[in-house]
Amino acid sequence: MSLLRFEKVTREIGTFVILDAIEAAIASGDRIGLVGPNGAGKTTLLRIAAGIDEPDLGSVSLKRGLTLGLLAQEAHFDVAFMAAPDLRSAVRSAAADLLDLAVRLRELEHAHRVEEPLYAELQHRFEVLGGYTLDQRIDETLSGLGFTRDEWTKPPGALSGGEQTRAALARLVIADPDLMLLDEPTNHLDLGALEWLEERLRRRNGALLVASHDRAFLDATVDRVWELRDRRLTVFRGDYAAYHRQRIERDARLDKDVSTQAEQIVREQELVQRYRSHRKYAKMHEHEARLARLQEARIEAPKAARKLRLPTASLVGAGGPSRSGEIVVRAENLVVGYLPRFRQAHPADSVESGAASGPEAAATPPAVPAEPLAVARVPFLAAQRGDRIGIVGPNGAGKTTLLRTIAGDLPPLDGLLTIGMGVSIGYLAQLRDAAIPGETVLGALTSTISITEGEARSYLARFLFRGDDTLKEVRMLSGGERSRLELALLGIMPANLLLLDEPTNHLDIPAREAIEAFMAGSPATLLVVSHDRRLLDTVCDRLWVVDDGLAAAFDGGYKAWRVAVAAGWTVASAIEADALRLRTGGPRGGTTQAGVAAGARPVKAGAVSVKKAAGTAKPVPGAKPASRARLPKLSKDAYRRQRGVVDAELTRLGLRKNHLELALGDPAIAANFVELRRVTSELADVGARLEAAEEAWLELEDRAP
Repeated sequence: MSLLRFEKVTREIGTFVILDAIEAAIASGDRIGLVGPNGAGKTTLLRIAAGIDEPDLGSVSLKRGLTLGLLAQEAHFDVAFMAAPDLRSAVRSAAADLLDLAVRLRELEHAHRVEEPLYAELQHRFEVLGGYTLDQRIDETLSGLGFTRDEWTKPPGALSGGEQTRAALARLVIADPDLMLLDEPTNHLDLGALEWLEERLRRRNGALLVASHDRAFLDATVDRVWELRDRRLTVFRGDYAAYHRQRIERDARLDKDVSTQAEQIVREQELVQRYRSHRKYAKMHEHEARLARLQEARIEAPKAARKLRLPTASLVGAGGPSRSGEIVVRAENLVVGYLPRFRQAHPADSVESGAASGPEAAATPPAVPAEPLAVARVPFLAAQRGDRIGIVGPNGAGKTTLLRTIAGDLPPLDGLLTIGMGVSIGYLAQLRDAAIPGETVLGALTSTISITEGEARSYLARFLFRGDDTLKEVRMLSGGERSRLELALLGIMPANLLLLDEPTNHLDIPAREAIEAFMAGSPATLLVVSHDRRLLDTVCDRLWVVDDGLAAAFDGGYKAWRVAVAAGWTVASAIEADALRLRTGGPRGGTTQAGVAAGARPVKAGAVSVKKAAGTAKPVPGAKPASRARLPKLSKDAYRRQRGVVDAELTRLGLRKNHLELALGDPAIAANFVELRRVTSELADVGARLEAAEEAWLELEDRAP
């Protein structure tokens, strides 16, 4: 039996039809992904399913006694939730039935009625519903969704908008309704919280309908896809990847059918004309009837969706950005964070410090500097020309702070940050609340650069602003529209280093795929902060991981990093291994230490001059490694796990070494001094790392169980 059924549901806004005769049903245990471009009606359908909005035509049927919960994109809480004394209590209130049962059980206990059948019945029901594990589940949910224990005691009103949305999600997880409706639940989650939520949704027995643009999330959580397209809903079986294949096949088949039918219509029209000219009216009428049947059953070609088309060249500078130096960004012993801000001193402070007294002093306490806030320390990171690096880590770890420091928005608190020679930076910020010049979309562009209105409209059309869309007020733009406008403004000037902070936020799947294609084909060096795992997998071949106040490089993509984390890799252990390799003459951080190109721009920390660190130690040719100390034997599981990691590293480095040795024999590289130096430097780096991996293998064999 269906939990929920849509029967010819139609929804209109004015004369515009959003949903047209939608027919669909959700059965118990169904896990359904709702996909479609922005504006297709996904949120509208979810609100109709939740009973918040009513359809203009048709009906929605619910199973009697169905419990249903909706997580909206922008959280709207009831008064009771916001009035809760702390976050944990607010989330705990979702289990209202269990809390009522607990009260009744306590009342029976106080009345000394524990021997009665009613008490046994209520206790059994309390146990079946998970009453005895409620507090444990609440703690697990809050931790899984990224809340620290310090935040559990905050009142809901003191949380940010994103934190309130996560709190609403935690409350919904604890409520565990028969049908869970989620509208973009991944918007405010970091990678760890995403993986936790995926696992939690896979384990629950209730039905799920989730609208999301996160393709990896859909692949992990759904077994059926509803597609909203051209006001209609189509059902596909399988996860997002299966849906994508089926959609491509259906579109190709439909295009072929449309083409075949068009050819048949043209052929019938020619035959009608021929028999008319030959006055063979019987034959003419026969083919006229065929033509009428074809036209009545005409197959409509799918409307071509408007696609984001990021230009390969900037609006200014037809030749594109100049070639940067080999080292684009280099950070050593860098501390990123926020400089001291002046705060008003307490009146008592001025008295104790001997400050001048009087009415003015009492009215305006003196300003004193607060302490600088250090967010993360970077022992060493470097990006070479052409690198595509993803910056990952939990929310609040310092990813955006690091990117803003590289962009020049924030000064370094300590250490050395060097921007390479010839580097021109393009920066897309995550915080989209900053003012954009111009009252309209068109004005935002023309006030930034002097071009004609026709040129501006042509350029904006690539970012899906056409016709009257260009006259929309900037303050009235949706999240996706604002993201597209900022991408347009980013592409005005040529840049060979792109700093992108959550570039796919608020964008639908076609726009995300367009950005991925642009990034994959761009010659610019990329530093990308993102929680979009598909983008990280598709575009980034290296990672910078920020966690626990530290940042370290990981030489591999997202999937390889998650495997390494499961095997025990951490930022702290990577930095420790780096330091050990430095002491023994190995390479640093898995990144070539070719030095900073001539003319590079060092950025000094604060107002204090920071000297350039001494050059890195290099391996001494022919030097023998120090004798290994006897270490305790490993358990079988630990040995097998570590052996797998070391073997994979040996294989990868061996393949890379072979590839670089072949590249040295390429005449094109041999004739290019810059490329030859890069390949030679990387080959030395890989060779040293291969020696270190072999040493680790020998040490591991000594510790074999």
